[in-house]
Parts: sequence; C-alpha cells; structure tokens
Amino acid sequence: MTKHWLIGGLAGVSALAGLAFVRAQDAQTRANAESPAAYAAGQPIAFPHNIHAGSEPGQSNMDCQYCHFSAERSVDAGLPPSELCMGCHQVIPGANNPQEVDKLKDYHARGESIPWVRIYKISDHAHFPHMRHIAAGLQCQQCHGEVQTMEVLSSRDPAWGGNNMGWCISCHRQEGASDDCAVCHY
Repeated sequence: MTKHWLIGGLAGVSALAGLAFVRAQDAQTRANAESPAAYAAGQPIAFPHNIHAGSEPGQSNMDCQYCHFSAERSVDAGLPPSELCMGCHQVIPGANNPQEVDKLKDYHARGESIPWVRIYKISDHAHFPHMRHIAAGLQCQQCHGEVQTMEVLSSRDPAWGGNNMGWCISCHRQEGASDDCAVCHY
C-alpha cells in the first residue's frame, strides 16, 4: 500500500512540475509578445496618433474617445476593436503607411484582437477610474500629454507622472479633488 502511495505521489509531483514548466513558458511567451521590443515600432501596428487625432491639415482631428470609447463610462479607457478601425480603412487606404493598414486588415480578417502593448499604467496598488476624471472635466492631455501631436507611441510622454503618487496628489489638490488615501487606494 505504501509503495502505491509513493508511486502516486511521485507521479503527481512530476505532473505538477511539468505543468509549472509549461505555464512558465506560456508566461514568458506572453511577456515577450507584450514587450515593446517584440515589435519594430514598439507596437504590433505603427499607429500614428498625430495623423488620427491631430488638427493640422491632412490630419483627422478625431476625439480621443472615438477610439478609447469606454473612458467616460468605465475605469479603463478601452482599446478599439479592429471593426472600428476598419469602418474608415475600408474606404481610406492609409496612403501614409499602407503596410500598417495591411496589418490591421490581417488582424481583422483573422478575427483577432490587435495585441497592443500597454504604455500608460499606474501601480497595481492604486486605481485610476477614467470615468471619474472625464466627468470632472479633465482633458486626456492633462494626464497623457499632447498625444495628438505624437506619432507612434512606444513610451510615455516624459512629463507623465502617473506612476508617481506626488504627481497625482498635486493634481488632485490643484483641481480641488480629494486627496484622501481611499480615493485611489481601495
């Protein structure tokens, strides 16, 4: 009886070790895919914010919330599904960079979400509900910088202090918002 228990126990430990190895490989693969270094432009598609959101001649002057549509009603700003992008790019060929529009079309044809690399993120122990900031009348640029003037984002605006609590508290005090700990840490 003890012999069977020992064999069963060793088999169980071996199976768990194998599973842990496979999950570690999966995590490493995901980490590599989510890394800006995995893509030439830092993103799977070199998306030019200035062309889409800029107000200069030849630019589309799109509002941030056209693409980041859940910002006014959710904690997260959201990312556009490829269907939203294709709404325009079925008609507009992307004369500035047709190779990048072809990548978009490929993701859409495969029914895959575009695996964007996250650029703006605060610490895990804090919360930033976009909808509260939008409702308070803040403009996206107050936190994210003048994104509409930037080409392909591969790093944060150097002025962004969202990973620095002092920057957030300073803004809260300047805007007359509460600086009670429980406002952001819950």
